[in-house]
Amino acid sequence: MTHREIIDIFKLRIGALMALTAVAGYVVTPGIRLSSPQLLLLALVVLGASAAAGAFNQFAEHDLDAKMARTAKRAFVTGAAVPDQRWLALIAALLLVSVTLGGWAFNLTVAFHLFMGAFFYGVIYTLWLKRRSPLNIVIGGAAGSFAVLAGAAAADPGLSPESALLAVVLFLWTPPHFWALAIVLHKDYEAAGVPMLPVVKGDAVAARVILVNTVVLVAVSLLPFLFAMGWIYLAGALAGGGYFIFRGMQLVASPTQKAAMRCFLASLVQLSAVLLAAMLDVFLRT
Repeated sequence: MTHREIIDIFKLRIGALMALTAVAGYVVTPGIRLSSPQLLLLALVVLGASAAAGAFNQFAEHDLDAKMARTAKRAFVTGAAVPDQRWLALIAALLLVSVTLGGWAFNLTVAFHLFMGAFFYGVIYTLWLKRRSPLNIVIGGAAGSFAVLAGAAAADPGLSPESALLAVVLFLWTPPHFWALAIVLHKDYEAAGVPMLPVVKGDAVAARVILVNTVVLVAVSLLPFLFAMGWIYLAGALAGGGYFIFRGMQLVASPTQKAAMRCFLASLVQLSAVLLAAMLDVFLRT
């Protein structure tokens, strides 16, 4: 297999985002301060658990991937990787190593959140909900929240208001992020029989739901300012959130693939702004 196929199988781009959310969860949580090597290890165990879940997702969905133009060239579809027991063993080993390292290097709460993030993505979302319900990504989106909680637990196994709110932000961010992409890929999901919201309710209805969800998301993302976060965080959350809402309004006015892609990219801008502003806020204040 090529390097690109390996990156794709393990969904390392998503894993890198999950690692960033974990680091942000750690940074905003008062408690134990990790050394640079420890922080790197935290990012790596989150990346490993996410990679295991991502590979299992592709393993379990190679039949769906074959029906969609966007995923038809994935390794399990083309035969570059054979979806057999060896791959299941590798995926299980990667998850086991990541969870065990998380528990050994940090604490059992970190290990628990690592496992639950992979479980929600691999089992709840991939095996149970994706083919059955338009709420698939709403419930399955909890996987991202567990990355935040894993990072926060490395600082303090207890649940702080900052980390809890950041986890809620990730939970609320996932649906509009994926629904916008689902509008772009409407024909693919329809051809594969996946009941994503735009397929079930139509792009116009999905666009309105995305906007409402985004407004709620942005409102919740401002709440950490009422606890321990400062003005830098507030500025980042307002800027990123305002841009996401703007693109959501454009999508409602014109629920096209082009507008949906802009909204999808705006979701990445919003989350990046929140996470980076949160970490910068803490660093400059300490």
